[in-house]
Amino acid sequence: MNIKSQKDFFAGLTYLVIGAAFAWGATTYSVGQGARMGPGYFPLMLGIVLALLGTVIGVKALVVDVPDGDKVSRWVWRPVFFIVAANIAFGVLLGGLPSIKLPACGLVAAIYALVLISAQAANTFKLKEVLILSTILAAGSYVVFILVLKLQIQVWPAFITG
Repeated sequence: MNIKSQKDFFAGLTYLVIGAAFAWGATTYSVGQGARMGPGYFPLMLGIVLALLGTVIGVKALVVDVPDGDKVSRWVWRPVFFIVAANIAFGVLLGGLPSIKLPACGLVAAIYALVLISAQAANTFKLKEVLILSTILAAGSYVVFILVLKLQIQVWPAFITG
């Protein structure tokens, strides 16, 4: 069978693999039923939907003709590196890293680090815009997660709050 759109085929394959992995991983938790959902219910359903979406996109890439074949270009490593690094930094700053005695720095610091690092992935970097976006995201996250949902997340670093 001939692949008519490489981009769609590999995107669909990626969705299929990630969705199947999530669905398989969710089976280790109690799934429950629709009326009484367990902790594995949402990841299982999300994984199934993602795998189905990947299958549809992959089949479409094999069936529907595109003019230039949508070839896959070379990997651009800079954005991949900075996006992955930003997510790792967010997790480490939010929860700390006890193995090296790094305390949790809180939600606000983690969000600022996430946005500042991930902004490096773009070809242009405008500090003013990045700081405005960071402030809006930090304030919005505080309102949603702390005030509305009442989650017990450390907001500020320990050296500020005492």
